[in-house]
Amino acid sequence: MRRHLVPAALLLPVTLLLAACGGNSAADTAGAGTDGKGSLTLNVGDQKGGSEAVLRAAGELKNLDYKIKWSTFTSGPPLLEAVNAKAVDIGGVGNTPPVFAAGARSKVSVVAAWHGTSKGEAILVPKNSSLRKPEELKGRSIAVAQGSSAHFQLIASLKEAGLKLSDVKVKYLQPADALAAFTGGKVDAWAVWDPYTSQVLNAEQGRILADGDGVVNGLSFQVAAPSALKDTKKAAAVKDYLERLRRAQDWVYRHPDAWAKVWAKDTGLPYEVALASVKRTNASRIAVAVDKPLIASEQQIADTFTELKLIPGKVDFASFVDTRFNGGLPPSTTTPRVYKDS
Repeated sequence: MRRHLVPAALLLPVTLLLAACGGNSAADTAGAGTDGKGSLTLNVGDQKGGSEAVLRAAGELKNLDYKIKWSTFTSGPPLLEAVNAKAVDIGGVGNTPPVFAAGARSKVSVVAAWHGTSKGEAILVPKNSSLRKPEELKGRSIAVAQGSSAHFQLIASLKEAGLKLSDVKVKYLQPADALAAFTGGKVDAWAVWDPYTSQVLNAEQGRILADGDGVVNGLSFQVAAPSALKDTKKAAAVKDYLERLRRAQDWVYRHPDAWAKVWAKDTGLPYEVALASVKRTNASRIAVAVDKPLIASEQQIADTFTELKLIPGKVDFASFVDTRFNGGLPPSTTTPRVYKDS
């Protein structure tokens, strides 16, 4: 274990953005609370600094005519395990956990999506590295969390550079150990996501060799239990909940500084790092439809991991989506927002 080498402030966000990671972190429902009133309860899975925090900051937890019972998880995979077990009705994750849940034939349905930039998903190299372009990664060692969105971004970026995963020396490490390896010179590069990207750049410990913008899909999801969707009253609550989340995301775009302050306080991130991550990644997200291009994009991720034998057998991602909540949302290919300083 080398976790003692990592500053405490950098450890806190590990539990925050492991939704992007395919790790096996356990659930942690301690500190869960309830909002709203009424006889109906919507059980919502969340992560630290996630949906509850942004809804509260945006004022979207007011005037609820149903209850939201929050359960906090350390990452996306156990959250989706809870959805599969009907312990949670709905929860937010990144673009990779649903693929692995589908591979495990879990009872889950993607019901909502957001499209953002993938500039925060990056292959980082030390500041003084001689590497200047992805093609030069051949034969080099790269740290990445196995089965994570960064794992797929690494594969896709290497392909863009004419390389295969087998052309590099992959070191499967979770973020805390990867950071120690990266700053200790034990690896040549690190494939990771925001806010780690912003942390490394802010501390001037490294630079971006390649990012995922235009290479990976930049999607994040709300995933529900099919059993909850079959309940008319719960389905109505899910619809209302998703509308509140969409308004809250609009609020993030209009108030990046306010959200960065809340996010920093909730996760332990330095404010400057939180703000950089919000402007680079979080504020760019726009609510989009769960449509055929989205399904095709996720199918590509599933097929890639099947080929790597990280998912057993072929996955039909289309059978794990529910499009009833699309409404008048724009296509999933809609260009993300670009935050510009005023």
